[in-house]
Amino acid sequence: MDSGKSTLALQTNHNHAARDRAGRIFTTRDRAGEATLSSRLGLTHEALEVEEDFDFWDFVVHSLTHGARIDYLICDEAQFYTAAQIEQLARVVDELQIDVFAFGILTDFRSRLFPGSARLVELADRMNVLQVEALCWCGKRATHNARTENGVMVTEGEQIVVGDTDAGEAADAEAAVVGYEVLCRQHHRRKLTAARAKAVSMVPDPLPFD
Repeated sequence: MDSGKSTLALQTNHNHAARDRAGRIFTTRDRAGEATLSSRLGLTHEALEVEEDFDFWDFVVHSLTHGARIDYLICDEAQFYTAAQIEQLARVVDELQIDVFAFGILTDFRSRLFPGSARLVELADRMNVLQVEALCWCGKRATHNARTENGVMVTEGEQIVVGDTDAGEAADAEAAVVGYEVLCRQHHRRKLTAARAKAVSMVPDPLPFD
């Protein structure tokens, strides 16, 4: 997160479209809502929503046999795709010679690979680490995604829960406000988020006597 992957996905689409190439954009569980690819810079683009039963191979073959032109696919939030969908994308590349650009994060809030990301690592022709480094609140390179519930970092729960780095008030008083924050490994292991670090720093030092 915070590395500009969705911004790069939009830029990649722009660059190819500017060269008169025809593409399709896919995403799932985007912060802006269904069928939308958005970046935190405020850029958005219509997209096709990838549900769990979506079949990339069937979609592309059906489109081509009905006269559509497809030169490339932009696939954002690829960590949420199933392993089978990643295999479908690889088949599109190998058998139809269509470029696939997949964007996503590798690990979840527990520092474990998403199934989709794991399959991408296994099958991708090329992997690029984004040049924009996400930073922990301490200034070090952020390598881990932390999930917070009502401001408290958690390390257990469902792997996929949609939230954002700018979580607001919960609509339901019974529901926890879920947010995400990028941390360096040290502070992820210590569960030391920016808010907790600030709270600790504001605790007055004890007086030098009993």
